[in-house]
Amino acid sequence: MTTKRVLKTLVVTTFGIVLGFIGPKAIAQNFPDRPITIVVPVPPGGLVDASARLLSEPLARVIGQSIVIDNRQGASGNIAYQYVARSKPDGYTLLASYSGYHAANPLLMDKLNWDPFKDFTPIALLTVAMNVIAIHPSVPVNNLKEFIAYAKANPGKLNYASQGNGSVSHIGTEIFEQATDIKLTHVPYKGSGQAIQDVLAGQVQVFITTPPSVMGHIQGGRLKALAVTGKARHPMMPNVPTVAEAGLPGFELESWVALYAPGGTPAPIVNKLTQDVKKALEQPEAKQRADAAGIEL
Repeated sequence: MTTKRVLKTLVVTTFGIVLGFIGPKAIAQNFPDRPITIVVPVPPGGLVDASARLLSEPLARVIGQSIVIDNRQGASGNIAYQYVARSKPDGYTLLASYSGYHAANPLLMDKLNWDPFKDFTPIALLTVAMNVIAIHPSVPVNNLKEFIAYAKANPGKLNYASQGNGSVSHIGTEIFEQATDIKLTHVPYKGSGQAIQDVLAGQVQVFITTPPSVMGHIQGGRLKALAVTGKARHPMMPNVPTVAEAGLPGFELESWVALYAPGGTPAPIVNKLTQDVKKALEQPEAKQRADAAGIEL
C-alpha cells in the first residue's frame, strides 16, 4: 500500500471515529447554531398563526437564534404538512399546527402524502382555545335560541365559513348542526383571514372560530357573538354566555395548537426543543400576549 493510500485510509477512519464520538447528544449541545423556521399551514391571523408568533420572540431569546415564521397555506394544511414531512430532520424546520388538521385530515382524506405518527414528532403543546359562535349583524337574532329557531325556519339559507375542509370550524359546525337539527351551507376557505372578511361583508353569515380571529370585530359591533364553546365564559367576553348557558348543554368545542418536528429528528434535539419551548412559554411576555389574544397556554 502506498503512503498516499495509507494516509487516505487513516483520514477516513479517523473521521469516522470522530463522527462516532460526536453523537446526537453532542450535536444537541450545540443546537441551534442558526435560525429555526416554524411553518404555519394557514395565512397570518387566527389561532395557529397567533400561537406561533406568540412563541417566536421569547423562544428566540431562550435559544439565542432568530425564529422565522413561514406561512404556507392551502390544500387544508397539506402543503405545509408535506413540506415539513420532507424536510431534513435536524430541528431547524418545524410545524405549528392545530387539532383540526393534525387529527381530522388523516380521517377525512383518502390520499395523504404524510402520516401524523410516522412523519411528525411532537415537541410541545403551545395553546388551547375555546371557540365562539359569531354571526353577521344582518341575521335577525339576538341569542343562540333565536338563531337555532331562525335556521330551522330557513334551512340552507345561512352560509357558514370554515378554515377549510377538515378544520375544527368545519367539523365543529357540522356537529353543531346535528345537535340542533339545523341545516347551514358550508363555504370553506384557506384560513381565517378571507373567511373573516366575507363574514364582515355579510357574504357569509356564520363563523365558529377561535377568539383571536374575531375578538376586535365583536367588541367593535361588526359581528355578534352568540355563545362560546368552553366550559366557562371567555375572560375577554364576559357578557357572552357559554353554549350550555344559552340552552344547549353538552356542546363544547376546543382547539389546540402544537409544535412538531419532522419524523426521525434525533431525540436529544427534540428534548432540547421541548425544554426551550417550555422556558419560552413561562416568560411573562408569552402569558401577556396569550391573555391579550384570549388563548390559554
